[in-house]
Amino acid sequence: MTNPTYVQEYEAIVEVLNKYNEGGAKADSSIMRPAFSEHATMFRIENSKLEGGPIEGLFKTIDTAFRPSPEAKAAIVRIDIVGTVANARVDTDNISGFRFTDFFNLVKVDGQWTVVNKIYHAHDSN
Repeated sequence: MTNPTYVQEYEAIVEVLNKYNEGGAKADSSIMRPAFSEHATMFRIENSKLEGGPIEGLFKTIDTAFRPSPEAKAAIVRIDIVGTVANARVDTDNISGFRFTDFFNLVKVDGQWTVVNKIYHAHDSN
């Protein structure tokens, strides 16, 4: 089949997002790294200011500040796909004691989906 169906594209993106989720739960950036373009970026609001930059900051944080969290749960809330671009939302509970909502922008490069940008919100831990 030369043109993948929507379902096939959706499943391929789920595989990418699952690498991210697994790497976070295991506190091991080497598992999630293949999900991201080497040019990927990450941004958030911290103390009312926009912060972020190259995705390497995420990998460093995962490896140094996170702990393995077998109790972590992640839900892929939605995936929107149009041609060679997509957007996804993932909500994660109890990952190193935190709760996050992540939004990912993905592109399909050489037949493979890759994350090019992540923005996220860290929920209060009440």
